[in-house]
Amino acid sequence: MKTLFLFIALSVSYFAFSQKTLHDFTVVDIEGNDYQLSQLKGKKVLVVNTASKCGLTPQYKDLEKLYETFKDSNFIIIGFPANDFLKQEPGSDEEIAEFCQKNYGVSFPMMSKISVKGKKMHPLYKWLTSETKSEIQWNFQKYMIDENGKIVGYLSPRTSPLSDEIVNWIKK
Repeated sequence: MKTLFLFIALSVSYFAFSQKTLHDFTVVDIEGNDYQLSQLKGKKVLVVNTASKCGLTPQYKDLEKLYETFKDSNFIIIGFPANDFLKQEPGSDEEIAEFCQKNYGVSFPMMSKISVKGKKMHPLYKWLTSETKSEIQWNFQKYMIDENGKIVGYLSPRTSPLSDEIVNWIKK
């Protein structure tokens, strides 16, 4: 009987977790305010973990260009600074926001610094990686989320934000 109960409990937990969408999460923005991802219903979302002192940091420029090009087409980018790879995002949220604005004119929403791997992995990234059976390879890994909050794919950190794969997905 205990085994049956445990099986049912685990099945219900798995089903509930696997039925989540991006819209079920609340995160904290870079100014410290709650950011309900449910407000993104109806938009395609590119989720990107970022870092200010990485060889891929210049991708901020192309991310901003992508955002400016498609922000009026039900598309948004959400940046999540993370210090998980060689301590390449050591700054405070305030320092990160200043860096992004000063160096790249970032206008897409940036969130508070989180962990995207390990024991302190943020729940959103636990969901992203479990749903796609992926691991965060490095800074600037990209997850594509459809208008209903479902993951439709993910791309390696080295994939340009202006790649045909991303642009064609947005235009579809």
